[in-house]
Amino acid sequence: MTRLPVPATLEALETRFGLTVAARLSERTGDMAPDLSERLRFARERALARAQEVRRAEVAAAAPAPQVVSRRGGAAGLAFGGGWWFKVAAVLPMLALAAGLVVIQQWQARAEIDDAAEIDAALLSDDLPPSAYSDTGFVEFLKTPPRE
Repeated sequence: MTRLPVPATLEALETRFGLTVAARLSERTGDMAPDLSERLRFARERALARAQEVRRAEVAAAAPAPQVVSRRGGAAGLAFGGGWWFKVAAVLPMLALAAGLVVIQQWQARAEIDDAAEIDAALLSDDLPPSAYSDTGFVEFLKTPPRE
């Protein structure tokens, strides 16, 4: 009957194998071409980084799930199933954003209307009749200095 290795024993065997392979590889690095040793160094760094990522993922998977606290009808409510108040609180920022956008659009439209009205008032109160603006000599009129 064969026994399956215990996880701690399996981990110790993996560690011993890794150290043995690393020692054998380190023995022959002295008489190696520089470009090959650089490629091996880069591969070692990538393998170490990948191993650290795997280790972090295992630690994150082994971490306990966060607990959610909820009391219905009370002051504390950390879960989203807390009733109508949480639904209102979730929709309220969207409504405020939409109202703000409408106000900004109305304000800009009003500013454009005020600017156009100011220009129209200046044109109508000027010495020049409105039909002169379509005249071909209007450019010449603009080039001449104003009369005092």
